[in-house]
Amino acid sequence: MMWQWRYENADGTPVPGPQSEEFSNQSDAESWLGENWRDLLDAGVEQVSLLEGDNVVYAGMSLRAAL
Repeated sequence: MMWQWRYENADGTPVPGPQSEEFSNQSDAESWLGENWRDLLDAGVEQVSLLEGDNVVYAGMSLRAAL
């Protein structure tokens, strides 16, 4: 199965636009997000969910810093 990020707005609705890259494992997907989250936030993505195929591994992870 391939791993992929789903880009979402603050209420969890998918953000229209480019599809996430596909990754061969969870570690690569998480490393990529660690390097690119600021660009996603600048592009209007508020949160992400990690998918393995059609299965949601974790959902609604905010790209904004916790206050």
